[in-house]
Amino acid sequence: MSLRNKCAIVGVGQSRIGKVPDRTGMALAADAAKAALDDAGLTPADIDGVLAGYTFTEPYLMLSSVMCEYLGLQPTYSASIMVGGGSAGFMLHHAMHAIVTGAATNVLIVMGENRRTGQTSDDAIAAISKIGHPYYEHPYGAPMPGLYGLVARRHMHEYGTTYEHLAAVSVNTRYHASLNPSAQMRELITVEDVLNSRMISDPFRMLNCCLISDAGGAMIVTSAERAKDLRSAPVYVRGIGEMHTHEHVSMARNLTETGAGRSSEIAYAMAGVGPEDIDYASLYDCFSIVPIMELEELGFVKPGEGGDFFLGGHARLGGQLPVNTHGGMLSHAHAGGAGGLFDITEAALQVRGECGERQVEGAQVALAHVEGGILSAHCTVVVSNTE
Repeated sequence: MSLRNKCAIVGVGQSRIGKVPDRTGMALAADAAKAALDDAGLTPADIDGVLAGYTFTEPYLMLSSVMCEYLGLQPTYSASIMVGGGSAGFMLHHAMHAIVTGAATNVLIVMGENRRTGQTSDDAIAAISKIGHPYYEHPYGAPMPGLYGLVARRHMHEYGTTYEHLAAVSVNTRYHASLNPSAQMRELITVEDVLNSRMISDPFRMLNCCLISDAGGAMIVTSAERAKDLRSAPVYVRGIGEMHTHEHVSMARNLTETGAGRSSEIAYAMAGVGPEDIDYASLYDCFSIVPIMELEELGFVKPGEGGDFFLGGHARLGGQLPVNTHGGMLSHAHAGGAGGLFDITEAALQVRGECGERQVEGAQVALAHVEGGILSAHCTVVVSNTE
């Protein structure tokens, strides 16, 4: 049975982001959940499904149960899901199945972390070091930027991608962030600024790397029929697809062909659209090589052309395909899974026509692509403002 247009996103919300020292990760998530409920015109009593993402800043094993406890909810459907930074996409897929099969009616997807103010540098390093393989990667001391750097270096070798191409991604997202009042970093930057920023792990300089933020995000999903009676305009999920290829980068079969291509094929087929039908794209951007590769694998450009697409300004508002109009993880916010969730909520807001200065004119069909691990687990989502 196809899930096409069976469910809709009816509420989106976010907390304050950046440095928020007066809020815990749970409090940030709760703030976002309340905003999503208000957006949908629902109350906590209407929620009978809760999916919570992972957190590195809270000490709870049964995170979803604790989240329900914190929010005063007693759902009949609930789970904690950990698929790295792309968890929000997979949670959306789970929520849709729950709704279609009758396991839940209104599902709250929520996550939040105070990574910026609630974690020491040592804690952050210890947390992300769990991603590297304990036998084949940890002994060599590769940090997270180094693991993604291996992928970037291979792409540069195969396709001639340059430092300037990587810098153009960061410049593009910062321009969009300058139009977003909620973005953590809004000051405009140039390619030269990126190239002159501090080296982190070659080829990545500081401005090629995602932010560390305090942030919470949430969205509410229900059936397409119920969505028509709620406060906000429904955002129909026309297509969704997953692909899981590995976890550790040393186990990847190919560093420049990830699961994004397959997950997008599934999503496009379900939605009945192709890359040429997409008006806006949210692309996961933990490091600036990732959106370049995603553009290529999602079929928007040919392999090796992603860097030129960004450098040529085609991903900017008013260009051929605006990308990451909220500012992405490079400039808007990144707090674990909440960063990927913001990719999906920005796509929803774009087709609702509610993005203000950063609105893509006439946007009707949008795509969000998120991933977890080191380009390990992929989820592609196609949303629309019409069935």
